[in-house]
Amino acid sequence: MPNRDEVIKLVHRSLEYESRINLHRCPIKIDFVDGAVVLEGEVEHLGAKKLALELAGAVDGVRGVLDRLRIAPAQRKGDGAIRDSLCGFFLREPELQNCTIRVRIKGGIEMLRDVPRDGSGEIEAAVEDGVITLEGKVISLSHKRVAGVLAWWTPGCRDVVNSLDVQPPEEDNDDEVLDALRLVLEMDPLVQAEQIRARCRNYVVTLEGYVRTEEERRRAELDAWCVFAVDKVINRIEVRG
Repeated sequence: MPNRDEVIKLVHRSLEYESRINLHRCPIKIDFVDGAVVLEGEVEHLGAKKLALELAGAVDGVRGVLDRLRIAPAQRKGDGAIRDSLCGFFLREPELQNCTIRVRIKGGIEMLRDVPRDGSGEIEAAVEDGVITLEGKVISLSHKRVAGVLAWWTPGCRDVVNSLDVQPPEEDNDDEVLDALRLVLEMDPLVQAEQIRARCRNYVVTLEGYVRTEEERRRAELDAWCVFAVDKVINRIEVRG
């Protein structure tokens, strides 16, 4: 078994060298237990979370990573407010219009939309301490990814557990990721999707093109990070005011 203090030091060093993980603004507590690194704390955005998990898992002697990281929301909101915003997103999104939507509240189930059996699936959502959990089944990976992105976009969200099952099963690949990403960029009113080109190889997304502002560039990258199964985002978008 590797030395605990040495592994913690190596993980900390690895995170510190990644510019998108700001340990000074958002410290991460690191531990090493039974071969697994434990990461706990709040990070600025989903990209920082995914990068931290990847870098910790790549350290020699680490057999696994226990994820206790949460996203620091721009606005702190109670679970009820988060749930209301999420439900509004789901009910308005055309891609999910044929899905049954339910929400779990204090052990009970509230039906928001009931679709016949030949619909696009059933989504049951719950919110606890800012963490959104999605359960049920949908008919495509695209539906699963769109639901997950809407959850990440929900104001106050601190994490998303996307446990939606795809029935019938589909084989996932880079093209599936790209199809979902194009749809997500078109869904985002703050991004000019037609100005952005995307490529995906082994679940690593590369963004190119140009946008009007640095905030739009950042937003496009965060949209890509929000897509289920994306492991890394390389942002080569240029800002042209």
